[in-house]
Amino acid sequence: MLKLCISSILKNSSFKHQIIIHVNEGIDGTKAWIEKQHIDHTSSENNIGVCYALNAAASLAKTDYILYLNDDMYVCPNWDKYLWEEIQLMPDKLFYLSATAIEPFDAGKKCAITPYSFGTNPADFREAELLASYQSLPMQDWNGASWPPSIVHRDTWNAVGGYSVEFFPGFYSDPDFSLKLWQIGVRNFKGVSRSRVYHFLEHSTKRMGNRKIKDGNFLFLNKWGISAKLFYEFYLRMGSLYNGALPEVEETFAYKMKKFTSRIKKIFTAGTAL
Repeated sequence: MLKLCISSILKNSSFKHQIIIHVNEGIDGTKAWIEKQHIDHTSSENNIGVCYALNAAASLAKTDYILYLNDDMYVCPNWDKYLWEEIQLMPDKLFYLSATAIEPFDAGKKCAITPYSFGTNPADFREAELLASYQSLPMQDWNGASWPPSIVHRDTWNAVGGYSVEFFPGFYSDPDFSLKLWQIGVRNFKGVSRSRVYHFLEHSTKRMGNRKIKDGNFLFLNKWGISAKLFYEFYLRMGSLYNGALPEVEETFAYKMKKFTSRIKKIFTAGTAL
C-alpha cells in the first residue's frame, strides 16, 4: 500500500513535495525500505495511533502547508494542482480543504464517489482503468472537508495544536480536528471535486473492531457535548453543495432536538471507561 501511494505521488503530482512518513512498528521492513529511499520519517516501536503519528510527522514539515494522506490511497493526476488553485482563492489562512475519494463500495459517505471499484488492494488494482475514467465520474464541490487527503496552513495546524492525542488509536479524531478549526473561525470546509484519489478503504482500521469506534464516539460526545453526527450535519453540512464559507448554525427545531439528545447521551456515557 505504502509503496503504491508514494509511487502515485511521485508520478501524478504537479509539484515536488516533501513526503513525510510515520512508521508505526514497521516490523515488516517498512522502516528499512523508507530509509533506503531517503524519505523523511518519524517512527515508533509500538503502534502509537494516528494522532501522535500525525503530530510527529508534521513536526518535520518544511513547507507552509500540511497535507494529511492515508497510505491506502492512490493520488490521481494533478490532484495537488487543483488543491493549490483552490488555496489561491481562499481569502485568508482559515480554510480546510479535502480532495475527493473514489471508493470501491458505498460506506455511507455523502462526500465520496461511490461505488466505483478499481480493485481492493495493490495486487488487483486496475490502475489503467482508473486513469482512463477518474475525471469523468460525476461529483461536485462539497461542504464538510474533514477527511484525508486534507490540507491546512501550518499556522492553522499550530493554532489548534494538531490532532488530539486522547483519540487513540484515532477514531473520531477527524471531526475533533474540524471542530477545533471551527472554534478558531474556520468556515471554509471545502471538498474539491477535481482533486481526486482512489481509496482502498481502511485496511488497517478494520482490524480494530467496533469497540474502539464506539469509544471514540463517546470521547467526542463527552468532550464537546454534541455528537460527531450532529456536528457533521448541522455545522459542516457534510456532503451538501459547496457555495462558499459556511454560515453559523441555524437553531432549528431539528437541531435543538438532536442537541438535546446529545446532552442526554452525554449524561449516560459520562465516566464510561475508554
